[in-house]
Amino acid sequence: MRILGINALFHDPAAALVAGGRIVSATEEERFSRRKHGKRPVPFAAWELPERAARWCLADAGLRASDLDAVAYSFDPALGRPADTMGLTDPWDGLRRTYAAEAPSFLAEALPGLDPERVRFVPHHVAHAASAGLAAPHRDSAVLVLDGRGECASHLAGRYTGSELEVLTTQELPHSLGLVYEELTAHLGFLRSSDEYKVMALAAYGKPRFLPQLREYVHATGDGGFRAHAVPWAEMTAPRTVGEDWSQDHADLAASTQACLEEVLLDLALWLHGRTRATALAMAGGVALNCVANSRIAIEGPFRHVWVQPAAGDAGTALGAALHLGARAGEPAGPMQGADLGRGWSDDELRSWLERAAVPYERPPDIAAAVAGELARNGIVAWFQGRSEYGPRALGHRSLLAHPGYAGNLERLNAVKGREEFRPVAPMVAADRAADIFQGPLPSPYMLFVHGVARSWRDRIPAVVHVDGTARIQTVETAREPLVARMLAEFEKLTGLPVVVNTSLNTAGRPMVDDPRDALECFGSAPVDLLAIGPYAVRRSHAYDRGSAAA
Repeated sequence: MRILGINALFHDPAAALVAGGRIVSATEEERFSRRKHGKRPVPFAAWELPERAARWCLADAGLRASDLDAVAYSFDPALGRPADTMGLTDPWDGLRRTYAAEAPSFLAEALPGLDPERVRFVPHHVAHAASAGLAAPHRDSAVLVLDGRGECASHLAGRYTGSELEVLTTQELPHSLGLVYEELTAHLGFLRSSDEYKVMALAAYGKPRFLPQLREYVHATGDGGFRAHAVPWAEMTAPRTVGEDWSQDHADLAASTQACLEEVLLDLALWLHGRTRATALAMAGGVALNCVANSRIAIEGPFRHVWVQPAAGDAGTALGAALHLGARAGEPAGPMQGADLGRGWSDDELRSWLERAAVPYERPPDIAAAVAGELARNGIVAWFQGRSEYGPRALGHRSLLAHPGYAGNLERLNAVKGREEFRPVAPMVAADRAADIFQGPLPSPYMLFVHGVARSWRDRIPAVVHVDGTARIQTVETAREPLVARMLAEFEKLTGLPVVVNTSLNTAGRPMVDDPRDALECFGSAPVDLLAIGPYAVRRSHAYDRGSAAA
C-alpha cells in the first residue's frame, strides 16, 4: 500500500508518505512556503493545501499521484456539526466543513493523476491517536489525545492492542483544554494557535495564585472527562497588548493556568490507566507539546513509559491518517525511528549551492571537530545536516548551536533570533551522560519533557538552565545520530562539558530553515559565526571580508 497522508484544515498543513509498511517521509508546508504554521487557523484560510509538501513526498519516493493506493485526509466532515450547536462562536465554520467535504476534488486538482475516489476521510482525533499509538516504540499502549478541537470533540482516550484502536471516551466541545490555553495566549498578547509555548515559558516566572479561581471553570470530572467553561481572564488580570512588557500578574496567570492544565491531565492519565492497566502511554495533539505537563505525567502518573509524537500538533495528523489506513489494510508501519523525515541534499548538491551563492567555504577533515572548536571559542554555529525534522523541534538537523557555559549566551541567542528575553534555550547531551546532569524522563530524544538540572551543574551550564532550574533536553544516541554525537564528544574534550546549546535554526516569526537557500539567507542575516552545511564550513569572518569573493 502506498498512502499519502494530508493535514490541511485548521493549521500546520503537512503531508506524509507511508509505503510498503514503512514511514517514508513527512514534512510541513511551512518549510516550502516560508509562512510559519502554513496558514492562520481561520476557516476562510482553509484553502491552503500542502501541495508542495505532497509533491515532494511523492517525488522523493519516485512516485506519481496515480501510483497512490489511497490518500488519507485527517478530518471527517461527516462527523462535524454547526459550530453554534456545539457551543462555539465561529460564524465561518460552515465554510471549513464545506471545504473539507470537497477535499477529494481539490486534491485531484493539486496532484494531477490522482483519482479523487481514493481519498479517505480519517477522523481528526483518530489521526492524532494513530500518529502516537502506531508510531510509538511500544506495540500495546494507552493513547491520550488533547488539542483545541476536532470535528466535534477536543479529547480522545483509548488503547492500542497491536494496530487496533479502541476508543474509551471522548470529550465533546465546547469543553477544550487546548482552546482554554489558546484564549490565555491571546489574553497575554501573543498569537493564539501559535505562541502557546511562550505562555509555558512565562509560567516559570510566576506563582499559581489564581489557581483556586481557575478550578471553578476548568476541572476534571473524574470519569475520564473534564469541564472547561469560558474563563473571565480580565477579572484576574488586565490583558497585555502586543509589544507591552509583561507584568508579574501576567506571569502568575500563566503559572496558574499551567498548573490547572497539569492537574486535569494527571487526572485523565490516572483514569485511563485504571481502564487499561497499560504500562505505556502514547500522546499526541497540540496539548502534548506542553513538555512541562508531559513531565508531570511521566513522573507522577501511573505509566512506566510515556512517548510523545514529535509532531504532536496538527502536522502530525498527516502521518497519523496514513498510518491508520495502512494498519486497517494490514500493513502497520511503525514504530517511528526518528523525526528526520524531511528534505535532504547530497554533498555535491550542497557544494553547488555554495558555489552558486559565491561564498567562500572550506571542507575541514571533520566538520564535527571544526564545529566543536568554534563552539569552544564561544562562536555561534548554524548546523544544517541530513534530512530536516518533522515537527516543531530542532533535533540536530536544523539547529543553532552555542556554548552552554556562558550565561550571556541565552540573551545573545534570543537577540540573534529576535525572541522574547524570558524564553529559554535547550541543551543537547549524549544519552549516556544525561543522567549525570539531568533528572527526569530518559531518554528524551525529541525534546518533549523538562528535566531538573543537578545543582552541581547549574553554574557550569547556565545558558540552558531556565529560571525554575529546569531544562528541556534532547538526548543523543550515537547509533542514531553519529555526527551530532561526535560533535558533542569533541566539544567535551575541549571544554569538559558534555552539553551544547541547541535551538532551532530560524529567526522570530519564520519557519525553521529547511533547504540550503534558507540556510544561506539565515546565515547572511543573523550574527552567526559559522555555517556547518553538510561537510562544508562557511565562516562569517571569511564570507563577509571586504576582499572576499562574496563582497
